[in-house]
Amino acid sequence: MLSEHFRSREPSAIRIAGIRFAERRDGTEAINVAIGNVSLPMHPAMIDRMSRLAAPDSPFRDGIVRYTPTVGLGETREAFLHVIAASGLSTDGLHCQITEGGSQAMELVVVGLCGPPGRDERPLMLIDAAYTNYQALAERTGRATVSITRRLGEDGKFALPDLDEIERRIVEAKPAALVVIPYDNPTGQFLEPETMVSLARLCVRHGLWMVSDEAYRELFYTGDEPSSIWRIDDDEVPGIGGRRISIETASKVWNACGLRIGALVTDHAEFHTRAVAEATANLCPNAIGQWIFGSLAHESVESLRGWFENQRDYYGGMLSTFTARTRELIPEIIVSSPDASIYSVVDVRRFAGADFDALDFVLHCASEGKVERDGRSLTLLTAPMAEFYASESPESNPGRTQMRIAYVEPPERMALVPDLLASLLESYVKRAAARA
Repeated sequence: MLSEHFRSREPSAIRIAGIRFAERRDGTEAINVAIGNVSLPMHPAMIDRMSRLAAPDSPFRDGIVRYTPTVGLGETREAFLHVIAASGLSTDGLHCQITEGGSQAMELVVVGLCGPPGRDERPLMLIDAAYTNYQALAERTGRATVSITRRLGEDGKFALPDLDEIERRIVEAKPAALVVIPYDNPTGQFLEPETMVSLARLCVRHGLWMVSDEAYRELFYTGDEPSSIWRIDDDEVPGIGGRRISIETASKVWNACGLRIGALVTDHAEFHTRAVAEATANLCPNAIGQWIFGSLAHESVESLRGWFENQRDYYGGMLSTFTARTRELIPEIIVSSPDASIYSVVDVRRFAGADFDALDFVLHCASEGKVERDGRSLTLLTAPMAEFYASESPESNPGRTQMRIAYVEPPERMALVPDLLASLLESYVKRAAARA
């Protein structure tokens, strides 16, 4: 017999379209913007390391791949701290542990801060719409989550509740930690430094850890400076020291999703020690991936900042083009403001009605929907948003009419996304009306 947990498992919102499409056999080609699977080359220093796995100076030259220390290679830890410093942030007193992607860092946060049910349970607080893996990892480890909910206005802006409402929710739910994503996945919202400071003060006032998922740090297209937990110190928010954690990854800014290399960074020595102890059950992160990412430890700050700027130029242009073209083709559609990260949310509630089911539409596109373009049959894979809202009932879930778009296809393919979305939506809505 399978466990109750296994019997309840379904593919995540970011994977379900791809899984369904893999069953299709009609020759249709998919443009997959459902998952943040970046298609750009890695940083040149990382590519150079990867190309020299058998070189005389490579630790893998003899074909031997040993375990590394659980905490990670010293060079790789230095690389993550160097990257943080390149954003103009202090790394004094920070402890860095290498993890199996950002996902393992998330899981360590959940088990390290939140109590199991029935025994001094303190949940993890999320800001809906929230990255789905936090909820999934909490469920896997028997921990609870609570949420505060942002709303997508008709102007394309996601709005946080006011601070009084957030504080009331904290008092009511007594969470152990608040997770923030300054360059947000899935919404594309940018949490300005001033907002981060306000949230940090709430964390100190109510004894919460502040966990900042900084996978997309430096990918912001508004404001003058990057936002980070490491920009906030005890001078600005007395008491924040010793309760700060960031989640880092090679996946996004460095275009290395498949390396599965991340980091858990904290200014709390005991949390670091215990997190490493917990991770010994996993033995170690990917040794080859660590060595490849470790190359960044030797890059100049100027070089890294130039890389950040190039990444912003690349994504910022595509986000603006997509937003303008989609609004042109479907005037009723709501497209989130392209402020940060590599995602947009589209809401079709004004175009298709409040009863629109984004999951059904996504599965339709994956299994049978198609558009003929220049002799090719194309479809579009997106991520339905309902799963990103943990706190809402199915009937009132804002994500029911929303989908997330990831800017991961090459520009020439991303340019097709607005037209495909418009055509597929139009045919889907017409079909639904005919059936009614």
